[in-house]
Amino acid sequence: MLRRGVFVCFLLGILIILPLVLLAPQPVLAAAADSYVTRYLKVSEPVALELDAQGNTRLFSVENFSAGKRLFEENCLNCHVGGATLPDPTISLSLSALKGATPPRDDINSLVAYLRQPMTYDGSEDSFWCRQVPESWMQQAEIENLAAFVIRAAQKAPGWGVDNFES
Repeated sequence: MLRRGVFVCFLLGILIILPLVLLAPQPVLAAAADSYVTRYLKVSEPVALELDAQGNTRLFSVENFSAGKRLFEENCLNCHVGGATLPDPTISLSLSALKGATPPRDDINSLVAYLRQPMTYDGSEDSFWCRQVPESWMQQAEIENLAAFVIRAAQKAPGWGVDNFES
């Protein structure tokens, strides 16, 4: 009789605990690193990128760059294949072109400012080639990841924004 009572308690314990274990929230795994980011942007550990013209930096992880690449592919790729600018092929997303814009767009804050309020390359008027990206569309962290991807690609990706892809 005692053995049966122990067995019943054991079964009841399993019936109570097992659903709790199976239904418990599981930790969310970090977004997988994109192979393009690790191979061509050469990111395996966090990378410091300039935030502003004063030289302040912020670390961006493989996951940040991968998220930025995904946002770029979803929102920018139609006009900026490989860092080119199809509406105006004379201005690419190369590092020299980003630096040469007025104001320069080669740090995170300045590129985010451009994406929030696109201006012509010389900064003289609003640009209608690039879509304005309001906060309601892309949160600050997301747009910073997008900017980080563009800047890192301009720094490291072979053929990014060049006129001759054999360079």
